[in-house]
Amino acid sequence: MQDRSAEHSSCRIPFAELVPAELVRRDNRFRVQVCLGGRVVPAHLPNSGRLGELLVPGRQVWLTPAPRDSQAQRLTAFDLTLVENGGQLVSVDARLPSTLVATALAGGALARWRGYATVQREVSCGSSRLDLRLDGHPEAPPCWIEVKSVTLVQDGLALFPYAPTARGRRHLEELIDIVHTGDRAAVLFVVQREDAEHFSPHPSADPAFADTLRHACAAGVHVAAYRCRVTHQGIEISAKVPVAL
Repeated sequence: MQDRSAEHSSCRIPFAELVPAELVRRDNRFRVQVCLGGRVVPAHLPNSGRLGELLVPGRQVWLTPAPRDSQAQRLTAFDLTLVENGGQLVSVDARLPSTLVATALAGGALARWRGYATVQREVSCGSSRLDLRLDGHPEAPPCWIEVKSVTLVQDGLALFPYAPTARGRRHLEELIDIVHTGDRAAVLFVVQREDAEHFSPHPSADPAFADTLRHACAAGVHVAAYRCRVTHQGIEISAKVPVAL
């Protein structure tokens, strides 16, 4: 049975001052056009997912200005950060979930992993780089964690992935191998919105990923999902949601 208790992190990642705009169109995987102050300008989209239900022309969006010291090296002056969807905010920055989990772990907010002394980011493992490695627990072996960003929710059901992901399946296979060596392993699905009531792999998008996730769970890889509280001020993990495999 899934643990339905909330694990409030109080480890919010603040947003820089956001700039409101209106979505015009998506150009490619990593760029959109937005209407800002009456002008159409490009913005970086830090998410390669399809996001079809979110990136609808005319939607209200919020942008993060690029740091001044990096603007000379960029083709865009803004990152797309938030999209308003049905009256709620959705974070579309796929880079955030790993940082959210690392911040929550460092703050002792996720009970299952309390007791680890160190949290490393982007650690090589086999032919992959996994998001997190936890070390220094007095009574447990190292734990490797892969974090997946989720933005698709249908009638309260959060779904991952949007489309076939060979990379995602490879990460799961690496986690299975880790468990076989005696270390701990987990995959965490972080839903960057508040309306998720439960989580499931998306079999119609990638049946092979769904099968591999079930196999990973059976092999001893811990599978968990969390939803987030998203405001104009920042984002934080707010509650654990049940997982149905």
